[in-house]
Amino acid sequence: MSHNKIKPLVQELRRHTGYRFPLEAYLFVLESLDYTIYMQGNTGGPLASSHITPSELLKGIQRYANDEFGSMAPFTFNSWGVTETSDFGTLVFDMCAAGLLNKTESDRRSDFADGFDFKHAFADNIPPSQL
Repeated sequence: MSHNKIKPLVQELRRHTGYRFPLEAYLFVLESLDYTIYMQGNTGGPLASSHITPSELLKGIQRYANDEFGSMAPFTFNSWGVTETSDFGTLVFDMCAAGLLNKTESDRRSDFADGFDFKHAFADNIPPSQL
């Protein structure tokens, strides 16, 4: 789905959640999900139609953030009010509640807690293969 089609839906979601996170944070999570699905397909991982677990999504978020922002990722996330991986869980579960994403019965918001350390996860010298 293009950003032009999803933006109004996310804006409505933001209104319902008290504008806790900016539009860019939600769009980044959606782009990270696409990136994770794409990377799994390119590395012989599960098919793109399979469910992405919270752990897999967090790894994808970390890799995508490194690709997009490098060592500036923590500063970007901080500007969005995203200061720990559990905030990604909030973003994901907000989108699930709004019908923008799906989850399984076994998925929990707490699955996003302590996914990676923001201070050490983003560095220019970390090869993507080691993330």
